[in-house]
Amino acid sequence: MAIIDESSIGETQFQKLLGHHHIYKEWNNLANNLEKTSYLSAQVKEEIRRMLAQKNHCQYCKAKGKPRGILGNEKEQICIGLVEVYMKVGDRIPNEIIHLLKQSLTNAEIVELFAFISFTNCQQQFGALMKLNPSD
Repeated sequence: MAIIDESSIGETQFQKLLGHHHIYKEWNNLANNLEKTSYLSAQVKEEIRRMLAQKNHCQYCKAKGKPRGILGNEKEQICIGLVEVYMKVGDRIPNEIIHLLKQSLTNAEIVELFAFISFTNCQQQFGALMKLNPSD
C-alpha cells in the first residue's frame, strides 16, 4: 500500500499519487513528451525503462516486466550498453563510452537518451519512495 492515499486526479495509480500536487500536469506532459519523442524507438525506451525498474526497486514499475534483452540494431545496442554501464557506475561514464556514443548517435539522440534515463529514474524513485505496488 502506498504511503499516502490516491487523489482523484490522474488515470494511473502513479498519477493519482502525484495528483496531490500542482506539478502533476507538467510532470505528466514531460513524461508524455519523452515517451513520444522520435529519435529513439519505443522498443529501446521500454527496454531501458524495464532495466532501470530493476535497479530502482519500484515494485509498481517492476511489475510491468523484466528486461527482454532483445534489441536489433547497433544504435539500440549502444543505448542499452550505456544504461548497463550507468547502472553500475552512475554518472562516472568512462570516456570510451562517451566517445562511442558520440560516434554512433546524433546530439539530439544523446540528449533524448540521457533525458529519458534521468526522468525515468526520477519517476521510478518516486514510486519506490511512495511504496507504490501494483496491487494498490
